[in-house]
Parts: sequence; structure tokens; C-alpha cells
Amino acid sequence: MTEAGEVAPTLAPPVPPAPHGAPELPIGRFRWLDEPVRHWAGVTPERVAVGDGRLSLSYSALDAAVDRMAERLAELGVQAGDRVTIVLENSVAGAVTLLACARMRAWAVPLNARLSDREIDAIADHCGPRVMVFTDAASHDARHQADRLGAAEDAAFGQLGARVRVLEPSWPEPVSADPVEQVAALIYTSGTTGAPKGVMLTHDNLVFVAGRSSVTRFLNREDRVYGVLPMSHVFGLASVLCGTLYQGARLDAVARFQAEECARALAEDGVTIYQGVPQMHARLVSLAKVRGAPLPAPRLRYMSSGGAPLDIGLKIAMEAMWGQPLHNGYGLTETSPTVTTTPTDAPARDASSGKLMPDVEVRIADPETGAALAPGAVGEIQVRGRLVMKGYYRDPAQTEAVMTADGFFRSGDLGRMTEEGELYVVGRLKELIIRSGFNVYPPEVEAVLTGHPDVAISAVVGKEIDGNEEVVAFLQPVPGRTLDEAELRAFVESRLAPYKRPSRYVVMEELPATSTGKLLKARLREIA
Repeated sequence: MTEAGEVAPTLAPPVPPAPHGAPELPIGRFRWLDEPVRHWAGVTPERVAVGDGRLSLSYSALDAAVDRMAERLAELGVQAGDRVTIVLENSVAGAVTLLACARMRAWAVPLNARLSDREIDAIADHCGPRVMVFTDAASHDARHQADRLGAAEDAAFGQLGARVRVLEPSWPEPVSADPVEQVAALIYTSGTTGAPKGVMLTHDNLVFVAGRSSVTRFLNREDRVYGVLPMSHVFGLASVLCGTLYQGARLDAVARFQAEECARALAEDGVTIYQGVPQMHARLVSLAKVRGAPLPAPRLRYMSSGGAPLDIGLKIAMEAMWGQPLHNGYGLTETSPTVTTTPTDAPARDASSGKLMPDVEVRIADPETGAALAPGAVGEIQVRGRLVMKGYYRDPAQTEAVMTADGFFRSGDLGRMTEEGELYVVGRLKELIIRSGFNVYPPEVEAVLTGHPDVAISAVVGKEIDGNEEVVAFLQPVPGRTLDEAELRAFVESRLAPYKRPSRYVVMEELPATSTGKLLKARLREIA
């Protein structure tokens, strides 16, 4: 027992790492984001680079398509330093446009097509794009935005399944011959904690993470990656798209996650790498429960979770189904994103976010004083290294607010670091619940709730009441299951100290989430 009424943390049963080869290329092979495509076009020109079910391109064809797209963008008036907004779902068209922007040193501004009209208009007003591209063949949402904003047919874009809208000349940003300074992508945060901010990520930021994350996964040209994480999100852009191309592997660009289709691809398409967010994993586990049998994945050798905290119950369920580790990691949009990851050949048995990526620094600091804390103490996670953003676009005050005098990025996340260098994320500073003077970290409570066999997804928030805070739990049941509150309370009582137990339970058919699977806790707090 660790505290009164609380049991020791659960460990997953030991699972050996899946067999893997060596990465094709070492870290540091490339400097610019588009370089890997040109390299592999010369080494393995006929090998498939990216496909989306509608169109498939070899590395030589992808390289040529990127050249053609860059030429066409230039003909439409795009210059180096201009912003190109790409309203997309994962697709060949999205990948080609992103890489073409990188090649001509324009700034790609990828936006998820599922954003609302208001959100897309606000971001476009803020970044001032010269051109807007819509991958309208990939989804009805992208098609809606293309129609709404008057996008035109264009032969070069149409071949890939996209349309384009040319705007008034914008203000080109300064251009640098140094990839450390030259912005490659402007990623707008999801806005779950406030108004969206434009995060400026340089070529060096993204290549740094692409190289190191791909080597950590031992990615090689024989791998086939299930690319369902949105390219409009930094995880899908840097780790999935750019990491896959860095090592000459194949990417299956998947517009939207559907559990049935993902299960089919894992069973039939020879997928070796599957990266997702916890909500995706939970749906696969639920599907297996409904079918009454594990989902087959005969060639899968690496799976990971990111984008949100991973609870131990979900990790155990996934590992039991496929007999290999579910790896975990930690990162943020502002850190391109990967800060830590669990080693491929030394998987963690608990909910650790893993160890530092090569050449990354982290310190755990007192949120008030900024002083570094000893191993084991909970404080703010601060990050320094080549992965840290250039800054927030057109917002120097916000940039200054999140950077320390000695160059660390203040994440706003709470965590602790062990003496062995393992990072554990325990929550966000703003999500910390203080109940009767005790600190309650939502991920800890959520891990217990999701460990219940009838709970698919949980989210815990605090609600102020009479000078105190109560713990409110929102629950999404496994399809076909009914939650019994009395039984659930008994389950929780045997696993959590009294001050950590939820006062109220709210059952919802589906918890609100962003397109990347991040739960919208701000919305839940409004209805708590």
C-alpha cells in the first residue's frame, strides 16, 4: 500500500520486444525536410513511398510530384517565406503539398479539414496565406471547405485530388539558408486550453525529431506504416510522415480512424508499424471484446501511443491482444513533438513515458520559483534542445512567457523524473485538482477507471464547490456494456484513497474529443 486506501501501482505482465532490424540511416543524415524524398528516389526509386487507397506513388514518382507542385505553387505567386494553408485529411495530395512547401522554403500551414468554418477562417486571417489548398478528394469536410471558400479546379492539383484558392499577395517572411532558422511548418494548437496559437517549427526542428524517432523505432525500408494520425497534427507530421520517409519506408495515409478498417489493414495489408492515440487503442480493444477474439496483426512489430496520457489498463489490454509492448511517449506541439519515448528493445511495464530522446534535455522545476527539483519530485516539465519551436507566430509576448532565461520551454505539464531517467507525466498545471488540501492528478484516477472491464474511456475534471473542488468522472462504456454505478464505486474504493475518488459519475455514449483523439476537458468542465 502506498497511501491509506490505495494499492501499489499496477505493472503490466512482462512482454518481450518484437523482433526488429536495424534502422536504414543514422540520425543527422538530412538537414532539410524534403531531402529524404530526393535521397530515396535515387536509392530505391520504384519502392512505394506513400499511398492513400486512391493514389500510390513510388519514391521517384513522389519526388517528381513534389517538384511539379513546387513549380505550380510558384506559378500561382507563392514565394519562399509565404504561407500555404493546406486544409487536409491524410492523403497523397496532403503529403505532396507539405513537401513541396518545404522544397521551395514556403511555410506549410496544415489544418484539419474537420475544423469549423470559424476556426479555419480565424487561422487564415492570422497567418495570411498566399494560397489555400484543399484535399477535397480525401473527405467531404475538405470538399465543403473548398466549396465554401471558392477553390478552383487546377490540373496540377486535380491529379492528386485537390483544389486551390489563390489569395491576394501576402507578406513573405524572411528566408534563411540555415535550416535552424527557416520555418517549415506553422502548426496551430488545438485550442483545448485557450485560443489557438501558431507554433513555428523549423526544418531543423522537424528533421531532428524525424531522424531520432525513426531510429528509436528501428524503422527501415521494409516497414509499412499505418498513417492514421493526422498530418495536420505535429505527431502525424513529424513522427509518422517525416519519420517514415526519413528511413525510406512505406506510408499508408489514412484519412480517418475507423476501428473496423484499422483491424482489416492490420490483418491483411502487412502493416508493421501502428501509432495511435489512446482513444484509438481503446476502440480496437472494444472491437476485440465485441468480436470475442483478439484482432489478428501478423506482421505488426511496433505499436505506440501518444497525444494523451496512457493508462495502465489500456496498455495491458493491448499488449495481451498482440503479445508485444505498447510503447508510450511524451511530447508537445512546441517540441516537434517527441521529448521522451519508451525504448523499443527495453519496453516499460508501467505507464512511464520513457526516456529522453538523444540530445534532448528535461528538468523538473518548481512551477513558482523555477528551481530544479530532485528526482522523484513532482513539478513542471521543462524542455531544451533542437526540438523546441522557434516561437509563436506574431506573438512575441506569449513566446517570452513560455521560455525561461536559460532556454527551457515551460510545458505547463506536471511530471516527475526517476533517478534512472524515466519520465512520468501526472497531469497539467491547470488540470490539477486540489481536494480538501490534497493534490489529485486526473491521469491517476483515469487509469483506475479505465481498468474497469466495462469502461472504454474516462476523463476526470475538477469542479469548484463551496471553497473546495470535487472530482467528477466522465465515462464512455465499452459498446454493448452497461455501467453499474454502485459496482463501479466499489471497484474504485478498493484502488484509490478517499480524497481521489470521484464524487460524481457521468456516463456518455462518446466523450468529446479533437480529431487527434485528445479529450476536450474544457468542454467537460463546462458541463460538470
